[in-house]
Amino acid sequence: MNAQLTGQRTLTRITTKQQLGPDAQVDDKALVFVPTDPALTDPFLALVEDWFSTPGFEWHPHRGLETVTTVIDGVLEHGDNLGHTGALQAGEVQWMTAGRGIVHRELAYRDEHAHVLQMWLNLPAAKKMTPSRYQDLTKGAMPRVHAPGVTIDVHAGTVDGVTGAARTHHPVQGLVATLDPGASYDLRVPGEHRLFAHVMNGPLLVGGRELRAGQTGWSDPGTGRATTTLQLAAVDPEQPGRVMVYSGTPLREPVAVGGPFVMNTKVEITKAFTDFHAGSFGQVPRMARLAYDR
Repeated sequence: MNAQLTGQRTLTRITTKQQLGPDAQVDDKALVFVPTDPALTDPFLALVEDWFSTPGFEWHPHRGLETVTTVIDGVLEHGDNLGHTGALQAGEVQWMTAGRGIVHRELAYRDEHAHVLQMWLNLPAAKKMTPSRYQDLTKGAMPRVHAPGVTIDVHAGTVDGVTGAARTHHPVQGLVATLDPGASYDLRVPGEHRLFAHVMNGPLLVGGRELRAGQTGWSDPGTGRATTTLQLAAVDPEQPGRVMVYSGTPLREPVAVGGPFVMNTKVEITKAFTDFHAGSFGQVPRMARLAYDR
């Protein structure tokens, strides 16, 4: 039977991350996807994987987007000019709304090691200048779905009646699912959402296609159904699979990207740079490094 008639999600395209190697900030970097053509990934702009010890990402600004940082390994130290500080461990998530403007930094705790996936999520034009905020989704308080051989950390949206802790400005469902060898799960996704499934450990069957670690499958909206299903299955008989699945309603708005700023026009990008240099984002903090253990 046709997948469209049954409401089953299929993948419209598959991409493989591009390993870039070290640079002045990181020990290694990979681009999972970037905003080359924002309409293809809307409302998601980018997903980048970073491994760093020192220096990491010192004070820098953002406006007009949200950054969603999932810690894979090590400890991520963060701080911002709103006064937030903290350290996140493997499996924890930092959901930062840049909104009208924020200055923050992301470092490896004690310059030891941090391995993260950071996703850039676009904000609707009407919310670009919303007040900035931080949300730390900690492992101990992480809402979870448990099924036979399957554990799902729910970041945002609702999965099988379990709602993620992140407050969002736009309809988004986000999670990381871990599947034991041979386990499978049918993930329900709103039909109007575009989704990506990034395989962190694999191989996995995603929407009927086998993806290995580092590959990302995309499924576009347009089924005409209120709810659709994405089939996930761990196909290796000896190792579990892990996949990040995010979905959201496309904004279908113009996108202008300028360095750390994402707005709707180039004029707004120019104003963002002007505002930042004029100090309207607030001062760069003189904040010491964290000096405690968790």
